[in-house]
Amino acid sequence: MSVRRLADDSVQPQGFAFDRNFTAQAKTWVKKYPKGREQSAVIPLLMLAQEQEGWVTKAAIEHVADMLGMPYIRALEVATFYTQFQLKPVGTKAHIQVCGTTPCMLRGSEELMEVCKKKINPEPFKTNAEGTLSWEEVECQGACVNAPMVIIFKDAYEDLTPERLAEIIDEFEAGKGAEVPTGPQNGRTFSAPISGQVTLLEDPAAKKSSKPTAKGKAAASKKGPEADEPGHPKSGAEGALGTSRPVAPGDAKDDAAAAKEKGTAAAPADADSKPAKATGGAKKAETATKADAAPSLDDKNRPEGIEKPAEPDDLKLISGVGPVLESKLNDLGIYTYKQVASWKKAEREWVDGYLSFKGRIERDDWVKQAKALAKGGRDEYVRVFGKEPR
Repeated sequence: MSVRRLADDSVQPQGFAFDRNFTAQAKTWVKKYPKGREQSAVIPLLMLAQEQEGWVTKAAIEHVADMLGMPYIRALEVATFYTQFQLKPVGTKAHIQVCGTTPCMLRGSEELMEVCKKKINPEPFKTNAEGTLSWEEVECQGACVNAPMVIIFKDAYEDLTPERLAEIIDEFEAGKGAEVPTGPQNGRTFSAPISGQVTLLEDPAAKKSSKPTAKGKAAASKKGPEADEPGHPKSGAEGALGTSRPVAPGDAKDDAAAAKEKGTAAAPADADSKPAKATGGAKKAETATKADAAPSLDDKNRPEGIEKPAEPDDLKLISGVGPVLESKLNDLGIYTYKQVASWKKAEREWVDGYLSFKGRIERDDWVKQAKALAKGGRDEYVRVFGKEPR
């Protein structure tokens, strides 16, 4: 963003005061904020000053600061930061902001700027000879679909051609700016396609009158959906079994009896087939049990234990070992970092299987942790791993 400074003192007015109308608006804005937070109204008050004068003068900034009880420099920071505030005199009848962002540029915004240069001033932010018109290039104004477009004070003029913009400038210069229609200038409705509106074509009132009445809805619910009627799939048991025959009470009893008889007849066949399934399941369970069985305490790969020393190491400093696991290791005679650090692969696998860790010892690298702790305690652990143990 370019450096923004106040206008030269030669064009600055000596004083500023809101007129009666804008004074009332300013007080309304200040009341919107809690007591002690009135300074939050600085932006809307500066906007009111610009709307009254056409631009933000030094006297206006100081007046707003006095109203809100804030240092001049704070109000000045706001005015010079936001580009919406005009810090130099602009055209009294029209200040034209031409969007120059990509969509508008592709649709002819550069031609619009040429019109402004010819009819107003070759340089932006400078008025014409009469001081009634000025222009500038701005960033996106949020009407890309209606590109190219301009903003004049608070109103948008969209779908412009160079010729149409020239006509609008002439209208404002003649004091007839209020008569110029805002929005699209090519006859289309808002952002609808130029060929015409394609949505929301129905009359809401007619659509409302075509809705079924409560009486009609009741009749429809009594009739119910037909099975063969499009858009009404069969539901429930009817859809699943593919039948639409209603079941009478007598039929239901007969069906139940037939089902019972069929189930009794089928029972022997089921009984014959179940042992085979059970046998297969038993084999799987037996295999799983063998795989999950804890190693024997008499296994040759069990790490050698020791008697509990007077000052056992705090095994909980090994990441992955908590109070419960420390107690289990102690039950195996494991009390020191040196013991864990000396475990060979077969010993690690035995402990892993005994504690049902499923590879946790290797994942957490207990041996490397234990070696660091055995060598130099916490300091060595931090040196090796770059963090405190647990």
